[in-house]
Amino acid sequence: MKYLIGVDVGTSATKTVLFDEDGAVAASASREYPLYQPENGWAEQRPEDWRDAVLATLKEVTDRSGIPAGDIKGIGISGQMHGLVMLDGKGEVIRPSIIWCDQRTGREVEDMLEIMPRERWIEITANPPLTGWTAAKILWVRKHEPENYSRCRHILLPKDYIRYVLTGEFATEVSDASGMQLLDVPGRCWSKEVLKALDIDESMLGKVYESCQVTGTLLEQVAGQTGLTVDVKVVGGAGDNAAAAVGTGIVKDGTAFTTIGTSGVVFAHTSKVSIDPKGRVHTCCCAVPGAWHIMGVTQGAGLSLKWFKDQFCQDYVAQAQAVGCDVYDLINKDVAEIGPGSSRLVYLPYLMGERTPHLDPDCRGVFFGLSAIHTRKHLLRAVMEGVSYSLCDCNEILKEMGVEVTQMMACGGGGKSPVWRQMLADLYNCTVKTVEMDEGPALGAAILAGVGCGIYPDVETACSRIIREKSSTEPVKEEAEVYAGYHRIYQNLYRSLKDDFKALAGMKG
Repeated sequence: MKYLIGVDVGTSATKTVLFDEDGAVAASASREYPLYQPENGWAEQRPEDWRDAVLATLKEVTDRSGIPAGDIKGIGISGQMHGLVMLDGKGEVIRPSIIWCDQRTGREVEDMLEIMPRERWIEITANPPLTGWTAAKILWVRKHEPENYSRCRHILLPKDYIRYVLTGEFATEVSDASGMQLLDVPGRCWSKEVLKALDIDESMLGKVYESCQVTGTLLEQVAGQTGLTVDVKVVGGAGDNAAAAVGTGIVKDGTAFTTIGTSGVVFAHTSKVSIDPKGRVHTCCCAVPGAWHIMGVTQGAGLSLKWFKDQFCQDYVAQAQAVGCDVYDLINKDVAEIGPGSSRLVYLPYLMGERTPHLDPDCRGVFFGLSAIHTRKHLLRAVMEGVSYSLCDCNEILKEMGVEVTQMMACGGGGKSPVWRQMLADLYNCTVKTVEMDEGPALGAAILAGVGCGIYPDVETACSRIIREKSSTEPVKEEAEVYAGYHRIYQNLYRSLKDDFKALAGMKG
Protein backbone atom coordinates (compact mmCIF):
# COMPACT_ATOMS: atom_id res chain seq x y z
CA MET A 1 0.00 0.00 0.00
CA LYS A 2 1.24 3.45 -0.91
CA TYR A 3 0.59 6.52 1.25
CA LEU A 4 0.16 10.23 0.59
CA ILE A 5 0.19 13.34 2.79
CA GLY A 6 -2.06 16.35 2.46
CA VAL A 7 -1.01 19.55 4.25
CA ASP A 8 -3.55 22.36 4.65
CA VAL A 9 -2.04 25.65 5.83
CA GLY A 10 -5.18 27.37 7.12
CA THR A 11 -5.78 30.71 8.79
CA SER A 12 -6.34 29.33 12.28
CA ALA A 13 -4.25 26.15 12.07
CA THR A 14 -2.28 23.81 9.86
CA LYS A 15 -3.79 20.36 9.44
CA THR A 16 -1.68 17.50 8.13
CA VAL A 17 -3.25 14.17 7.21
CA LEU A 18 -1.65 10.90 6.09
CA PHE A 19 -3.88 8.87 3.74
CA ASP A 20 -3.57 5.48 2.14
CA GLU A 21 -4.16 5.29 -1.62
CA ASP A 22 -7.86 4.51 -1.07
CA GLY A 23 -8.35 7.73 0.88
CA ALA A 24 -8.50 6.22 4.36
CA VAL A 25 -6.90 8.30 7.11
CA ALA A 26 -3.83 6.70 8.68
CA ALA A 27 -3.01 9.62 10.99
CA SER A 28 -3.70 13.32 11.32
CA ALA A 29 -2.35 16.22 13.34
CA SER A 30 -2.98 19.94 13.63
CA ARG A 31 -1.23 22.92 15.12
CA GLU A 32 -2.81 26.34 15.80
CA TYR A 33 -1.18 29.77 15.57
CA PRO A 34 -2.27 33.37 16.11
CA LEU A 35 -3.57 36.04 13.75
CA TYR A 36 -2.36 39.58 14.38
CA GLN A 37 -4.39 42.75 13.73
CA PRO A 38 -2.04 45.73 14.26
CA GLU A 39 -4.77 48.13 13.10
CA ASN A 40 -8.48 48.00 12.33
CA GLY A 41 -9.02 46.04 9.10
CA TRP A 42 -5.46 44.66 9.04
CA ALA A 43 -4.62 40.96 9.29
CA GLU A 44 -1.16 39.39 9.46
CA GLN A 45 0.48 36.09 10.36
CA ARG A 46 4.09 34.95 10.82
CA PRO A 47 5.21 32.55 8.05
CA GLU A 48 7.58 31.03 10.59
CA ASP A 49 4.50 29.88 12.55
CA TRP A 50 3.23 28.05 9.47
CA ARG A 51 6.67 26.50 8.94
CA ASP A 52 6.90 25.26 12.51
CA ALA A 53 3.35 23.89 12.39
CA VAL A 54 3.98 22.00 9.14
CA LEU A 55 7.24 20.44 10.25
CA ALA A 56 5.77 19.45 13.62
CA THR A 57 2.63 17.90 12.15
CA LEU A 58 4.54 16.05 9.44
CA LYS A 59 6.67 14.40 12.10
CA GLU A 60 3.62 13.70 14.24
CA VAL A 61 1.68 11.87 11.51
CA THR A 62 4.68 9.82 10.42
CA ASP A 63 5.51 8.84 14.00
CA ARG A 64 1.92 8.16 15.01
CA SER A 65 1.05 6.06 11.96
CA GLY A 66 3.99 3.67 12.14
CA ILE A 67 3.98 3.52 8.34
CA PRO A 68 7.43 2.72 6.88
CA ALA A 69 8.90 5.95 5.53
CA GLY A 70 9.54 4.38 2.13
CA ASP A 71 5.80 3.75 1.64
CA ILE A 72 4.99 7.49 1.85
CA LYS A 73 5.34 8.69 -1.72
CA GLY A 74 4.09 12.24 -2.01
CA ILE A 75 2.99 15.47 -0.33
CA GLY A 76 0.38 17.89 -1.61
CA ILE A 77 0.09 21.35 -0.08
CA SER A 78 -3.07 23.39 0.24
CA GLY A 79 -3.32 26.76 1.89
CA GLN A 80 -5.05 30.06 2.48
CA MET A 81 -4.90 32.13 -0.70
CA HIS A 82 -3.71 35.69 -1.48
CA GLY A 83 -1.25 36.11 1.40
CA LEU A 84 2.00 37.98 0.68
CA VAL A 85 5.21 36.31 1.83
CA MET A 86 8.41 38.26 1.09
CA LEU A 87 11.84 36.68 1.35
CA ASP A 88 15.30 38.25 1.06
CA GLY A 89 18.23 36.92 -0.95
CA LYS A 90 19.00 34.36 1.77
CA GLY A 91 15.46 33.03 1.79
CA GLU A 92 14.65 34.65 5.13
CA VAL A 93 11.23 36.17 5.87
CA ILE A 94 11.35 39.98 5.69
CA ARG A 95 8.06 40.90 7.41
CA PRO A 96 4.87 39.19 8.64
CA SER A 97 2.59 37.99 5.87
CA ILE A 98 -0.31 40.26 4.97
CA ILE A 99 -3.05 37.64 4.62
CA TRP A 100 -6.23 37.23 2.58
CA CYS A 101 -8.69 39.11 4.84
CA ASP A 102 -6.53 42.21 5.25
CA GLN A 103 -8.28 45.34 3.95
CA ARG A 104 -5.57 48.04 4.12
CA THR A 105 -5.03 48.32 0.35
CA GLY A 106 -7.97 50.45 -0.79
CA ARG A 107 -5.70 53.20 -2.13
CA GLU A 108 -3.53 50.66 -3.95
CA VAL A 109 -6.59 49.23 -5.71
CA GLU A 110 -7.41 52.75 -6.89
CA ASP A 111 -3.81 53.07 -8.13
CA MET A 112 -4.18 49.81 -10.09
CA LEU A 113 -7.34 51.12 -11.75
CA GLU A 114 -5.47 54.26 -12.76
CA ILE A 115 -2.66 52.17 -14.23
CA MET A 116 -4.97 49.94 -16.29
CA PRO A 117 -8.73 50.05 -17.00
CA ARG A 118 -10.93 47.78 -14.89
CA GLU A 119 -12.14 45.96 -17.99
CA ARG A 120 -8.57 45.06 -18.98
CA TRP A 121 -7.83 43.73 -15.51
CA ILE A 122 -10.84 41.46 -15.81
CA GLU A 123 -9.84 40.30 -19.31
CA ILE A 124 -6.35 39.26 -18.17
CA THR A 125 -6.70 38.24 -14.52
CA ALA A 126 -10.43 37.35 -14.74
CA ASN A 127 -11.09 39.67 -11.80
CA PRO A 128 -11.03 43.40 -11.03
CA PRO A 129 -8.35 44.71 -8.65
CA LEU A 130 -9.20 43.58 -5.14
CA THR A 131 -8.03 44.72 -1.73
CA GLY A 132 -7.51 41.21 -0.39
CA TRP A 133 -5.45 39.93 -3.33
CA THR A 134 -1.69 39.82 -3.49
CA ALA A 135 -0.85 42.46 -6.12
CA ALA A 136 -2.34 45.31 -4.07
CA LYS A 137 -0.41 44.09 -1.01
CA ILE A 138 2.84 44.21 -2.97
CA LEU A 139 2.12 47.81 -3.97
CA TRP A 140 1.27 48.70 -0.35
CA VAL A 141 4.61 47.40 0.92
CA ARG A 142 6.48 49.17 -1.87
CA LYS A 143 4.76 52.46 -0.97
CA HIS A 144 4.74 52.25 2.83
CA GLU A 145 7.76 50.04 3.59
CA PRO A 146 10.26 50.80 0.81
CA GLU A 147 13.15 49.41 2.86
CA ASN A 148 11.41 46.04 3.08
CA TYR A 149 10.53 46.04 -0.60
CA SER A 150 14.12 46.86 -1.59
CA ARG A 151 15.29 43.76 0.33
CA CYS A 152 12.72 41.49 -1.33
CA ARG A 153 13.98 38.89 -3.81
CA HIS A 154 11.16 36.36 -3.69
CA ILE A 155 7.37 36.77 -3.50
CA LEU A 156 5.45 33.67 -2.47
CA LEU A 157 1.99 32.64 -1.36
CA PRO A 158 1.58 30.97 2.06
CA LYS A 159 1.57 27.37 0.86
CA ASP A 160 4.38 28.12 -1.59
CA TYR A 161 6.54 29.39 1.26
CA ILE A 162 5.99 25.94 2.81
CA ARG A 163 7.03 24.37 -0.51
CA TYR A 164 10.26 26.39 -0.32
CA VAL A 165 10.82 25.19 3.27
CA LEU A 166 10.30 21.56 2.24
CA THR A 167 12.09 21.50 -1.12
CA GLY A 168 14.13 24.68 -1.52
CA GLU A 169 12.18 25.42 -4.72
CA PHE A 170 10.55 28.75 -5.54
CA ALA A 171 7.37 27.66 -7.29
CA THR A 172 3.61 28.00 -7.35
CA GLU A 173 0.70 26.46 -9.24
CA VAL A 174 -2.16 27.84 -11.29
CA SER A 175 -5.05 27.77 -8.81
CA ASP A 176 -3.32 29.73 -6.05
CA ALA A 177 -1.45 32.00 -8.48
CA SER A 178 -4.82 32.98 -9.98
CA GLY A 179 -5.52 34.85 -6.73
CA MET A 180 -2.44 37.05 -6.95
CA GLN A 181 -3.85 39.32 -9.70
CA LEU A 182 -0.61 38.74 -11.63
CA LEU A 183 -1.60 35.64 -13.63
CA ASP A 184 -3.04 35.48 -17.12
CA VAL A 185 -5.90 33.25 -15.98
CA PRO A 186 -7.14 32.15 -19.43
CA GLY A 187 -3.53 31.44 -20.46
CA ARG A 188 -2.43 29.89 -17.12
CA CYS A 189 0.89 31.80 -16.97
CA TRP A 190 2.29 35.04 -15.52
CA SER A 191 0.99 38.08 -17.39
CA LYS A 192 3.89 40.07 -18.79
CA GLU A 193 1.49 42.96 -19.45
CA VAL A 194 0.41 43.14 -15.80
CA LEU A 195 3.93 42.73 -14.42
CA LYS A 196 5.18 45.52 -16.68
CA ALA A 197 2.28 47.79 -15.72
CA LEU A 198 2.96 47.25 -12.00
CA ASP A 199 6.76 47.27 -12.41
CA ILE A 200 7.17 43.87 -10.73
CA ASP A 201 10.15 41.76 -11.77
CA GLU A 202 9.02 38.30 -12.90
CA SER A 203 12.21 36.81 -11.42
CA MET A 204 10.72 37.49 -7.96
CA LEU A 205 7.86 35.08 -8.70
CA GLY A 206 8.03 31.30 -8.64
CA LYS A 207 7.74 28.99 -11.63
CA VAL A 208 4.10 28.18 -12.43
CA TYR A 209 3.02 24.51 -12.47
CA GLU A 210 -0.26 22.67 -12.85
CA SER A 211 -1.61 21.51 -9.51
CA CYS A 212 -0.73 17.83 -9.90
CA GLN A 213 2.77 18.33 -11.32
CA VAL A 214 5.84 17.47 -9.24
CA THR A 215 7.68 20.63 -8.12
CA GLY A 216 10.49 19.04 -6.10
CA THR A 217 11.47 16.50 -3.47
CA LEU A 218 12.20 16.85 0.24
CA LEU A 219 15.43 18.46 1.38
CA GLU A 220 17.69 16.12 3.34
CA GLN A 221 17.37 18.28 6.47
CA VAL A 222 13.55 18.24 6.28
CA ALA A 223 13.48 14.49 5.70
CA GLY A 224 15.58 14.04 8.83
CA GLN A 225 13.33 16.31 10.90
CA THR A 226 10.09 14.66 9.80
CA GLY A 227 10.99 11.00 9.51
CA LEU A 228 10.34 10.97 5.76
CA THR A 229 12.71 10.19 2.88
CA VAL A 230 14.33 12.51 0.35
CA ASP A 231 12.42 10.64 -2.38
CA VAL A 232 9.05 12.05 -1.29
CA LYS A 233 7.65 14.13 -4.15
CA VAL A 234 6.00 17.51 -3.46
CA VAL A 235 3.42 18.47 -6.08
CA GLY A 236 1.98 21.85 -6.96
CA GLY A 237 -1.01 21.44 -4.67
CA ALA A 238 -3.75 24.07 -4.71
CA GLY A 239 -5.30 27.04 -3.00
CA ASP A 240 -7.57 25.99 -0.16
CA ASN A 241 -10.81 26.15 -2.12
CA ALA A 242 -9.44 24.48 -5.24
CA ALA A 243 -8.07 21.70 -3.02
CA ALA A 244 -11.39 21.40 -1.17
CA ALA A 245 -13.09 20.98 -4.55
CA VAL A 246 -10.91 17.97 -5.33
CA GLY A 247 -11.44 16.64 -1.80
CA THR A 248 -15.23 16.74 -2.25
CA GLY A 249 -15.29 15.47 -5.84
CA ILE A 250 -16.13 18.80 -7.50
CA VAL A 251 -14.07 18.09 -10.62
CA LYS A 252 -16.59 18.16 -13.48
CA ASP A 253 -19.22 20.48 -14.92
CA GLY A 254 -22.50 20.79 -13.02
CA THR A 255 -20.89 20.24 -9.61
CA ALA A 256 -20.33 22.85 -6.88
CA PHE A 257 -19.68 23.13 -3.18
CA THR A 258 -20.28 25.54 -0.34
CA THR A 259 -17.63 25.71 2.34
CA ILE A 260 -18.01 27.56 5.62
CA GLY A 261 -14.62 28.03 7.20
CA THR A 262 -13.21 31.34 8.40
CA SER A 263 -14.48 32.67 5.09
CA GLY A 264 -17.36 31.18 3.12
CA VAL A 265 -17.22 30.13 -0.52
CA VAL A 266 -19.61 28.98 -3.21
CA PHE A 267 -17.43 27.23 -5.79
CA ALA A 268 -18.45 25.80 -9.18
CA HIS A 269 -16.34 23.82 -11.65
CA THR A 270 -16.32 24.73 -15.35
CA SER A 271 -14.43 23.36 -18.34
CA LYS A 272 -14.66 26.77 -20.04
CA VAL A 273 -13.35 30.16 -18.95
CA SER A 274 -16.41 32.08 -17.70
CA ILE A 275 -15.81 35.60 -16.39
CA ASP A 276 -18.30 37.91 -14.69
CA PRO A 277 -17.87 41.30 -16.43
CA LYS A 278 -19.05 42.99 -13.21
CA GLY A 279 -16.30 41.32 -11.23
CA ARG A 280 -18.61 40.17 -8.43
CA VAL A 281 -17.35 36.58 -8.37
CA HIS A 282 -13.85 35.27 -8.97
CA THR A 283 -12.76 33.10 -11.87
CA CYS A 284 -9.55 31.15 -11.31
CA CYS A 285 -7.70 28.18 -12.76
CA CYS A 286 -8.75 25.07 -10.89
CA ALA A 287 -6.70 22.11 -9.79
CA VAL A 288 -7.88 19.97 -12.72
CA PRO A 289 -5.56 20.70 -15.66
CA GLY A 290 -7.29 22.63 -18.44
CA ALA A 291 -10.29 23.66 -16.31
CA TRP A 292 -11.37 26.64 -14.24
CA HIS A 293 -13.63 27.46 -11.33
CA ILE A 294 -15.90 30.32 -10.39
CA MET A 295 -16.31 31.25 -6.76
CA GLY A 296 -18.10 33.82 -4.69
CA VAL A 297 -16.60 34.65 -1.32
CA THR A 298 -18.09 35.76 2.00
CA GLN A 299 -15.25 37.25 4.04
CA GLY A 300 -16.66 36.70 7.54
CA ALA A 301 -18.53 33.37 7.43
CA GLY A 302 -17.35 31.00 10.15
CA LEU A 303 -15.39 33.99 11.43
CA SER A 304 -18.70 35.64 12.38
CA LEU A 305 -19.83 32.68 14.47
CA LYS A 306 -16.39 32.25 16.05
CA TRP A 307 -16.27 35.97 16.89
CA PHE A 308 -19.68 35.81 18.57
CA LYS A 309 -18.75 32.60 20.40
CA ASP A 310 -15.45 34.04 21.65
CA GLN A 311 -16.97 37.31 22.84
CA PHE A 312 -20.33 36.25 24.26
CA CYS A 313 -20.44 32.47 24.79
CA GLN A 314 -17.85 31.62 27.41
CA ASP A 315 -20.40 29.57 29.33
CA TYR A 316 -20.92 27.41 26.23
CA VAL A 317 -17.17 26.84 26.12
CA ALA A 318 -17.06 25.89 29.81
CA GLN A 319 -20.05 23.56 29.44
CA ALA A 320 -18.51 21.85 26.38
CA GLN A 321 -15.29 21.26 28.29
CA ALA A 322 -17.21 19.88 31.25
CA VAL A 323 -19.21 17.34 29.23
CA GLY A 324 -16.50 16.62 26.64
CA CYS A 325 -18.29 17.78 23.51
CA ASP A 326 -17.69 20.33 20.75
CA VAL A 327 -18.86 23.82 21.72
CA TYR A 328 -20.51 24.20 18.33
CA ASP A 329 -22.71 21.15 19.02
CA LEU A 330 -24.19 23.06 21.96
CA ILE A 331 -24.64 26.17 19.82
CA ASN A 332 -26.35 24.19 17.05
CA LYS A 333 -28.71 22.61 19.57
CA ASP A 334 -29.85 26.01 20.85
CA VAL A 335 -30.06 27.57 17.39
CA ALA A 336 -32.36 24.74 16.28
CA GLU A 337 -34.89 25.91 18.89
CA ILE A 338 -35.35 29.23 17.05
CA GLY A 339 -37.44 29.41 13.88
CA PRO A 340 -36.32 30.71 10.47
CA GLY A 341 -35.93 34.49 10.45
CA SER A 342 -34.74 34.63 14.07
CA SER A 343 -37.91 36.50 15.09
CA ARG A 344 -37.32 39.37 12.66
CA LEU A 345 -33.58 39.72 13.31
CA VAL A 346 -31.10 40.11 10.43
CA TYR A 347 -27.29 40.00 10.61
CA LEU A 348 -24.88 41.39 8.01
CA PRO A 349 -21.62 39.38 8.20
CA TYR A 350 -19.24 42.15 7.15
CA LEU A 351 -16.72 41.95 10.01
CA MET A 352 -13.82 42.10 7.53
CA GLY A 353 -15.50 44.03 4.72
CA GLU A 354 -17.05 41.98 1.93
CA ARG A 355 -16.06 40.50 -1.41
CA THR A 356 -19.07 38.96 -3.17
CA PRO A 357 -21.11 40.72 -4.38
CA HIS A 358 -20.12 44.14 -2.99
CA LEU A 359 -16.29 44.32 -3.27
CA ASP A 360 -16.46 46.78 -0.38
CA PRO A 361 -13.64 46.88 2.20
CA ASP A 362 -15.48 49.51 4.29
CA CYS A 363 -18.73 47.70 5.12
CA ARG A 364 -19.00 46.27 8.63
CA GLY A 365 -21.14 43.88 10.65
CA VAL A 366 -24.70 44.80 11.63
CA PHE A 367 -27.52 43.34 13.72
CA PHE A 368 -30.76 44.82 12.34
CA GLY A 369 -34.11 44.52 14.10
CA LEU A 370 -32.92 43.96 17.66
CA SER A 371 -35.65 44.13 20.27
CA ALA A 372 -36.14 43.15 23.88
CA ILE A 373 -37.60 39.77 22.87
CA HIS A 374 -34.31 38.60 21.42
CA THR A 375 -32.08 36.20 23.33
CA ARG A 376 -28.58 35.04 22.66
CA LYS A 377 -30.06 32.06 20.80
CA HIS A 378 -31.75 34.47 18.38
CA LEU A 379 -28.49 36.32 17.78
CA LEU A 380 -26.61 33.08 17.14
CA ARG A 381 -29.21 31.94 14.63
CA ALA A 382 -29.22 35.37 12.98
CA VAL A 383 -25.44 35.12 12.55
CA MET A 384 -25.76 31.76 10.79
CA GLU A 385 -28.63 33.03 8.65
CA GLY A 386 -26.77 36.20 7.68
CA VAL A 387 -23.84 34.14 6.44
CA SER A 388 -26.31 31.96 4.52
CA TYR A 389 -27.90 35.00 2.86
CA SER A 390 -24.45 36.11 1.73
CA LEU A 391 -23.67 32.67 0.31
CA CYS A 392 -27.04 32.71 -1.46
CA ASP A 393 -25.99 35.98 -3.13
CA CYS A 394 -22.93 34.15 -4.45
CA ASN A 395 -25.00 31.27 -5.80
CA GLU A 396 -27.46 33.59 -7.56
CA ILE A 397 -24.61 35.25 -9.48
CA LEU A 398 -23.42 31.85 -10.70
CA LYS A 399 -26.91 31.26 -12.05
CA GLU A 400 -26.81 34.64 -13.81
CA MET A 401 -23.60 33.52 -15.53
CA GLY A 402 -25.31 30.41 -16.85
CA VAL A 403 -23.51 27.99 -14.54
CA GLU A 404 -26.04 25.24 -13.93
CA VAL A 405 -25.32 23.50 -10.64
CA THR A 406 -27.03 20.14 -10.23
CA GLN A 407 -25.09 19.00 -7.18
CA MET A 408 -24.15 21.17 -4.16
CA MET A 409 -21.84 19.72 -1.56
CA ALA A 410 -21.26 21.27 1.89
CA CYS A 411 -17.88 21.20 3.60
CA GLY A 412 -15.75 23.10 6.08
CA GLY A 413 -16.53 23.45 9.77
CA GLY A 414 -19.92 25.03 9.10
CA GLY A 415 -20.80 22.24 6.69
CA LYS A 416 -20.84 19.82 9.64
CA SER A 417 -23.81 21.68 11.13
CA PRO A 418 -27.20 20.15 10.20
CA VAL A 419 -28.84 23.50 11.04
CA TRP A 420 -26.56 25.41 8.69
CA ARG A 421 -26.99 22.82 5.91
CA GLN A 422 -30.76 23.17 6.19
CA MET A 423 -30.49 26.97 5.87
CA LEU A 424 -28.40 26.54 2.72
CA ALA A 425 -30.77 23.98 1.20
CA ASP A 426 -33.73 26.30 1.86
CA LEU A 427 -32.00 29.37 0.41
CA TYR A 428 -30.49 27.58 -2.59
CA ASN A 429 -33.73 25.61 -3.04
CA CYS A 430 -31.73 22.50 -3.88
CA THR A 431 -30.36 19.39 -2.20
CA VAL A 432 -27.21 19.92 -0.13
CA LYS A 433 -25.00 16.88 0.35
CA THR A 434 -21.92 15.95 2.36
CA VAL A 435 -19.21 13.39 1.74
CA GLU A 436 -17.92 10.69 4.06
CA MET A 437 -14.41 12.10 4.11
CA ASP A 438 -14.53 15.55 5.71
CA GLU A 439 -10.81 16.24 5.29
CA GLY A 440 -11.53 18.67 2.42
CA PRO A 441 -8.38 20.55 1.35
CA ALA A 442 -5.99 18.04 2.93
CA LEU A 443 -7.60 15.15 1.03
CA GLY A 444 -7.66 17.18 -2.18
CA ALA A 445 -3.98 18.00 -1.81
CA ALA A 446 -3.17 14.34 -1.17
CA ILE A 447 -5.13 13.28 -4.27
CA LEU A 448 -3.13 15.77 -6.34
CA ALA A 449 0.05 14.28 -4.88
CA GLY A 450 -1.17 10.82 -5.87
CA VAL A 451 -1.66 11.93 -9.47
CA GLY A 452 1.82 13.48 -9.50
CA CYS A 453 3.30 10.27 -8.12
CA GLY A 454 1.52 8.15 -10.75
CA ILE A 455 -0.72 6.35 -8.24
CA TYR A 456 -3.82 7.67 -10.06
CA PRO A 457 -4.01 8.41 -13.80
CA ASP A 458 -5.82 11.72 -13.35
CA VAL A 459 -7.77 13.79 -10.83
CA GLU A 460 -11.22 12.69 -12.01
CA THR A 461 -10.39 8.98 -11.74
CA ALA A 462 -8.93 9.47 -8.27
CA CYS A 463 -12.05 11.26 -7.05
CA SER A 464 -14.41 8.59 -8.42
CA ARG A 465 -12.35 5.99 -6.53
CA ILE A 466 -12.15 7.82 -3.21
CA ILE A 467 -15.08 10.24 -2.71
CA ARG A 468 -18.33 8.80 -1.28
CA GLU A 469 -21.56 10.58 -0.32
CA LYS A 470 -22.57 10.67 3.35
CA SER A 471 -25.72 12.76 3.88
CA SER A 472 -28.38 14.65 1.95
CA THR A 473 -30.49 17.63 3.09
CA GLU A 474 -33.61 18.59 1.15
CA PRO A 475 -35.14 22.10 1.11
CA VAL A 476 -38.30 22.68 3.15
CA LYS A 477 -40.80 24.64 1.04
CA GLU A 478 -42.31 26.65 3.89
CA GLU A 479 -38.91 27.62 5.29
CA ALA A 480 -37.63 28.55 1.83
CA GLU A 481 -40.54 30.97 1.44
CA VAL A 482 -39.76 32.61 4.80
CA TYR A 483 -36.09 32.98 3.94
CA ALA A 484 -36.86 34.51 0.54
CA GLY A 485 -38.51 37.48 2.27
CA TYR A 486 -35.71 37.94 4.78
CA HIS A 487 -33.12 37.66 2.02
CA ARG A 488 -34.69 40.63 0.23
CA ILE A 489 -34.47 42.69 3.43
CA TYR A 490 -30.85 41.56 3.84
CA GLN A 491 -30.00 42.75 0.32
CA ASN A 492 -31.79 46.09 0.82
CA LEU A 493 -29.85 46.77 4.04
CA TYR A 494 -26.50 46.94 2.28
CA ARG A 495 -27.83 49.37 -0.30
CA SER A 496 -29.30 51.53 2.47
CA LEU A 497 -26.09 51.53 4.55
CA LYS A 498 -23.45 51.68 1.82
CA ASP A 499 -22.75 55.42 2.15
CA ASP A 500 -22.82 55.24 5.95
CA PHE A 501 -20.25 52.46 5.91
CA LYS A 502 -17.90 54.66 3.92
CA ALA A 503 -18.51 57.63 6.22
CA LEU A 504 -17.85 55.46 9.26
CA ALA A 505 -14.58 54.26 7.76
CA GLY A 506 -13.41 57.85 7.58
CA MET A 507 -14.19 58.64 11.22
CA LYS A 508 -11.52 58.86 13.89
CA GLY A 509 -11.47 56.63 16.92
